[in-house]
Amino acid sequence: MRAADLVLHSPTGRRLALWTGLGAAALALTSLAAFSKDHALMINASPSLPYWAIWLDRGALPQRGEIILFDPPASPLLERHFGKKRKPFGKKVSGMPGDIVTEKERSFFVNGRKVAVAKRASRFGEPLALGPTGVVPQGCYFVTTAHKDGFDSRYAAIGWICAKRILGVGRPIL
Repeated sequence: MRAADLVLHSPTGRRLALWTGLGAAALALTSLAAFSKDHALMINASPSLPYWAIWLDRGALPQRGEIILFDPPASPLLERHFGKKRKPFGKKVSGMPGDIVTEKERSFFVNGRKVAVAKRASRFGEPLALGPTGVVPQGCYFVTTAHKDGFDSRYAAIGWICAKRILGVGRPIL
């Protein structure tokens, strides 16, 4: 019989193996809990982004062109379209703090580059007010999506996406 077999067949050896296993499990769970405070897997149910699985990095500072995940503001329009229980939105960062957003004939431009066109009415026929223009404030972003029905900063009901609403940066994985 090998020494390892002798250890596992004795009461002391079994206790030692049990405590070692429990210690390893506790360490793994602690590491996982710390990891989950800064990361999450988000499932996208909206057609406004071409990805269905997005990895969230909480606290990461968004850069132009990256996906930002945020809590949408409360509004009757959003409630009618998305329900009472708001779920996070994911959109592409088109405007960074200090950029200039302009609008002409419902087309939105960031620093002179066209980024989106706003519809006049929602899918339920409600008029859609245009979103903010001017200099993107510090700590805020102008977000868009290429999808024609995307609900983003081009509409007043969403507006600037500022720090207190930002969940983090999304990295598409599927």
